[in-house]
Amino acid sequence: MLAFPCNQFGAQEPGDAAEIAGFCKLTYGVDFPIFARIDVNGGDAAPLYRHLKDAAPGLLGSKAVKWNFTKFLVDRSGKMVERFAPQTKPEELSADIEALL
Repeated sequence: MLAFPCNQFGAQEPGDAAEIAGFCKLTYGVDFPIFARIDVNGGDAAPLYRHLKDAAPGLLGSKAVKWNFTKFLVDRSGKMVERFAPQTKPEELSADIEALL
């Protein structure tokens, strides 16, 4: 897993990269890489998220990420596999991830 914090959703990620990573580790026990904060929507959206949203539109074909914790499953070759809603818990993805290993 990789995490890309974004402050475009209710200003929930206002800190710098170190503050965000520390909060996630203490609050959620995160032990996977947390990258620097990026934009996922709009004109300044990171190229990675432009690609992910094009490859896997959301509900009703919307490309916008609606809330933090939207998840994208990508295979080893970088091919988009599936997009998951923010409320999907990471442990619910275990079978999908294991199928790609």
